[in-house]
Amino acid sequence: MNSSDLTKLAGAFLGTVFVLMTISIASDAIFSEHHSDKEGFVIEAAADGDSGGKAAGEAEALASIGPMLAGANAEAGQGQFKKCAACHTAENGGANKVGPNLWNIVNRAMAGADGFNYSAAIKEFGAGKTWTYDELSHFLLAPKKYIKGTAMGFAGVKKDEDRADLIAYLRSLSDSPAPLPEASQEAAPAKTE
Repeated sequence: MNSSDLTKLAGAFLGTVFVLMTISIASDAIFSEHHSDKEGFVIEAAADGDSGGKAAGEAEALASIGPMLAGANAEAGQGQFKKCAACHTAENGGANKVGPNLWNIVNRAMAGADGFNYSAAIKEFGAGKTWTYDELSHFLLAPKKYIKGTAMGFAGVKKDEDRADLIAYLRSLSDSPAPLPEASQEAAPAKTE
């Protein structure tokens, strides 16, 4: 082997080392993990002693929907119901889908639709309870927060006015709609955005 061949081999070896080091440095720069000292968001968990699966103080903080129902628009609520129609039927004697049929839901026993297999969470939470206007309002605001472990995968209706309209529509789904709560001297609660 002459010196020219040795020079070529050494050059090839050094060239390969150079390319590999360049790729390593570039990939470290591109794919390195950047850690921040500041948390992005905080997840708040409910206390262990929480009753009924509700987030601490959440049900108490939400004002009664009763005063808003007097001025609620059931036709607008029917538009809101389109979000629900993917999983629920609303006609008298309608079939259960992913969720139970909602005909005559107001003042019906929780987990009380015939032939529907409710989650254990809602059976436990709803034992001996009915779907009052306020229960519907709390649940429709954030189902998974109100009843921990529910199978209902719906984000909720955040605006009070929209929720009142939807509940007014649900109330109309009955041969004899449940009476509205008596008007009180309280002002309607502030709307949430």
